[in-house]
Amino acid sequence: MSTTTTNAADVFTDELVTRAHLREVTVPGLDGKVALITIDNGEDHTKPSTFGPGGLASLAEAIDAAIAAKPAAIAVTGKPFIFAVGADLSGVPSVTDRELARQIAQAGHDTFGKLIKTDIPTFAFVNGAALGGGLELALACDYRSLSSNAAMVGFPEVFLGLVPGWGGTQLLPNLIGADKAVTVIIENAMNQNKTLRPTQVKEFGIVDEVFDSADFLEKSLLWLRDVVSGTTTVERPEVDRGEAWNAALARGKAIADARSHGAADGAYRALQLMELAKTASIDEGFQAENDALADLLMSDSLRASLYSFDLVQKRAKRPVGAPDKKLARPVTKVGIVGAGLMASQLALLFVRKLEVPVVMTDLDQERADKGVAYVVAELDKLLQKKRISPDKHNRLKALISGEVGYESFSDADFVIEAVFEELELKKQIFGEIEKHTSAECVFATNTSSLSITDMAAGLSHPERVVGFHFFNPVAVLPLLEIIRGEKTDDAALATAFATGKKLGKSCVLVKDAPGFVVNRLLTRFLGTVIGTIDDGTDFAVADQALEPLGLPMSPLVLLQLVGPAVALHTAETLHEAFPERFGVSENMRKFVEVGKSGVYTWDEKGRPSVDPEVEALWTRGDSPLTGEQVRTKALEAIAEEVKLMLDEGVVAGPQDIDLCLILGAGWPFWNGGITPYLDRTGTSEKVNGERFLPAGVASLS
Repeated sequence: MSTTTTNAADVFTDELVTRAHLREVTVPGLDGKVALITIDNGEDHTKPSTFGPGGLASLAEAIDAAIAAKPAAIAVTGKPFIFAVGADLSGVPSVTDRELARQIAQAGHDTFGKLIKTDIPTFAFVNGAALGGGLELALACDYRSLSSNAAMVGFPEVFLGLVPGWGGTQLLPNLIGADKAVTVIIENAMNQNKTLRPTQVKEFGIVDEVFDSADFLEKSLLWLRDVVSGTTTVERPEVDRGEAWNAALARGKAIADARSHGAADGAYRALQLMELAKTASIDEGFQAENDALADLLMSDSLRASLYSFDLVQKRAKRPVGAPDKKLARPVTKVGIVGAGLMASQLALLFVRKLEVPVVMTDLDQERADKGVAYVVAELDKLLQKKRISPDKHNRLKALISGEVGYESFSDADFVIEAVFEELELKKQIFGEIEKHTSAECVFATNTSSLSITDMAAGLSHPERVVGFHFFNPVAVLPLLEIIRGEKTDDAALATAFATGKKLGKSCVLVKDAPGFVVNRLLTRFLGTVIGTIDDGTDFAVADQALEPLGLPMSPLVLLQLVGPAVALHTAETLHEAFPERFGVSENMRKFVEVGKSGVYTWDEKGRPSVDPEVEALWTRGDSPLTGEQVRTKALEAIAEEVKLMLDEGVVAGPQDIDLCLILGAGWPFWNGGITPYLDRTGTSEKVNGERFLPAGVASLS
């Protein structure tokens, strides 16, 4: 009987192999040659170099050849603008065996370990983006320089449900200390995958020198010469392996708890490995990383994370159902109706991203001027932080203005309203604006739940009206729901998508249905939880019931962020459309009537407690549920609502539901949004009789 062994190369059949090119370089004043290894996948910077089985094999071969040549030093660098951005994860969905997963982990350690073990001085010339395995490659070298224009440096693994498992959890804390390592590995990753700027990388001690990008390689080679000859001494502070290390890990756990409530497996596993790094030998640490990677590569949460990553990187960039972009009309001037906070945020976004004249209007000049002042103040802050140049600062300020009346919209190509959620008011505004604009000017509404079709009714050109629903804070959340009314034409819709893309947003096409996607689901979810409180469930029990999902905030904290009045209005809108599924809590009505901003009050340490006035105000039933029962009820409600939305054609598929929740509500990558979680827990089949996604998509099976 023969046994067939699967190798990593067998499942990474689509690998774009990153080749390692070795050449000898002569440096004036250096006794001996430099073996310079350049890693390059043969593509431009839009396809960064990654390491799959083929790439690791090529690098290992180049390192072996470099060591055999006995040079004065070995240096590794990347193609223009890119050092390397980590492991190639394309084949991971096909990895169904833990031993194969461990083989992938071991391959990285075997390759990078060659640089660690050699007695020849090794240098990483980090000439561009260095993420994940790319940063670990740099850490495997003795010395590191960094280009001043390196766009991104960091460890995204925990964000994806993994750990930096090719040396990151062992090498980084022992280089810069546990506290800074927690910031890079845990805190930044869980803060929307934040990366470090070149100055921060140097301040943290991750690299030894930062050189200007114009002559980066030349300066790095001269620095190498001085280090090897002893002319330059690289000094690094001693790492505190006492209580400071323990305190750092405690901080990391507090961050993971706050962000995921125990749901982020990668974060907790990374913390365990960093604890081991305090006392373990490098070989012991690497073996532990192999085990951790093998376990996590075989987890449902990683498969869901990769599904999420694919949605964000691919589907969001090619919105399903969007009309041909050739139909889009140019936008050379923007009008904004309203000058409140949301309208002012929109004005700032439009003027920064489109760099065209933006006119804000309101009921009087004082209000309009206040909106303009907000935009100018924000531009001033960007100048102070050196995010924009003085010249650009002046140009952008000159583009923003405030007026009373709509006459200034006569040459606008795109007008968006951001006024109170009242249908008749919005219809009246659009009717007035139509008297002053061309027939081709797109009318966009930032409504969160009202009908686009109803809003366009009565206009001479209803085909111009589109929904353009942003999420707060506008500058942070990347989702833009673009809603097509019954009469919206392709030209208006294409213009909306083109504009959304220029604004830097990820656009999803949504049918004109009450609440659209995010608000409809969050309202059903929130209404279900509040309903259990009305029935008698304790506030804390209901609010903490969803913690296993690792959501960015609990239901009652979400209520406080959204604002009870807004939440009530949305609930009423959806109740009118779907009375059998969307209730309106009478307790919520009372809550809003007395002007309460939330259920909780917060102490000086930021700890919440139920406001006694709210407790007294809330009329409770006598049918309390357990936390598990609340969670089950909420998940079943979401599963039902998602299925109904798909049946109605609100979006093209469950992938768009997940994309909206990830980008618009911050739901975790490791859940895959929501439909993979509902599939994995059996909720989809229990409620709807079928899964949302095929078995093996966003899960192991």
